[in-house]
Amino acid sequence: MLEALKYRRIAGAALDVFHEEPLPPDSPFWSLDNILITPHTAAVTDRLWERHYGLIVDNMKRFLAGQPLLNEVDKNRGY
Repeated sequence: MLEALKYRRIAGAALDVFHEEPLPPDSPFWSLDNILITPHTAAVTDRLWERHYGLIVDNMKRFLAGQPLLNEVDKNRGY
């Protein structure tokens, strides 16, 4: 990705995940003008944990009642 951005093989990129987190201050990505770097915290909102805990409680009730769970991961489909 770095080479593609550096040599303009792609016009630009918006990235929030890197091999090393947080992205070190000396990373060459910081010097590029065709990249938007955001922290890997896009999901953090004022109500994040309230929603997470609500989902966990709901799924526990569903599990104990033998009902299908919400947002269950299908490992065969890859998500």
